[in-house]
Amino acid sequence: MAHTITLIPGDGIGPEVTASVTRIFTAAGLQIEWDRQDAGVIAFKRFGQSLPPQLLDSIKRNKVALKGPVTTPIGEGFTSVNVGLRKALDLFSNLRPVRNLAGVESRFQDVDLIIVRENTEDLYAGLEHEIVPGIVESLKIITEKASTRIARFAFEYARKYGRKRVTAIHKANIMKLSDGLFLDSCRKVSREFIDIPYDERIVDAACMDLVLKPEKYDVLLLPNLYGDIVSDLCAGLVGGLGLVPGANVGRRVAIFEAVHGTAPDIAGKNRANPLAVIFSGIMLLRHVGQDAPAGRLEKAVHRLLAKTRIRTGDLGGSASTSEITARLIQLMR
Repeated sequence: MAHTITLIPGDGIGPEVTASVTRIFTAAGLQIEWDRQDAGVIAFKRFGQSLPPQLLDSIKRNKVALKGPVTTPIGEGFTSVNVGLRKALDLFSNLRPVRNLAGVESRFQDVDLIIVRENTEDLYAGLEHEIVPGIVESLKIITEKASTRIARFAFEYARKYGRKRVTAIHKANIMKLSDGLFLDSCRKVSREFIDIPYDERIVDAACMDLVLKPEKYDVLLLPNLYGDIVSDLCAGLVGGLGLVPGANVGRRVAIFEAVHGTAPDIAGKNRANPLAVIFSGIMLLRHVGQDAPAGRLEKAVHRLLAKTRIRTGDLGGSASTSEITARLIQLMR
């Protein structure tokens, strides 16, 4: 089956790691036409916009995209491309599977978590202003609509994939109205899924639990800000962001992406770890119904990590991006 997929190489190491995926997909015999589009720094230099209209049009047309990391300036410059994409395309769910990988050293074993993060509101709505010099106000937006649909997404995912429990993470002991509304929405949805156990945990206590006994948790359901922080914390449990995939999913379109940064210090040096975006590519393949090649690629990655010592620098090795790519192609045959 042929597919047209929007490709957003991104900034820094983005073009290198996304090129690894396109090369692997070609070697696997997949019939994919890549509709390449720019975002972030490159797009800003070319078009004067970090999120040009032609990029959004491409994703709407193709329904699915693969994205490399994109620079977000700190404290100045253009607003986050990631946040802009989520708002413009109503990508309300951020999905991150976090699992131990054989052959990768970590502090814990038996970690198998699914992070489901609301993706469109909370403090990330970006509604902030300076009241008077020296005083800035940011508005935290929580709605019943967004809270209900992300809760339903989490429970439907848990049911579809046979997960054991959904835990809502909150700070409703302090933010009684905003996080209270999120919790109330989660509770209402939970009553529609009586076959799936449901519980709740205050976010600071959950973070402590996760670094002591992460095996206690299964599907974590979080508002936007907590989800952003906790998902990176969980990646650290299994070896870091270089091993964790991510997806931003809406009703009509989905973007699969590496969740790590642009690593400008190693950009262009053929040293970047492509595994996070490769795992994201596996999620993409399953999303478009290409389960067989997704399974072959996933098995190849697991064999690479479990049976060889071929690693990029972030995992304690010296292999290049192209070496990882070439070996995975060999292992898929």
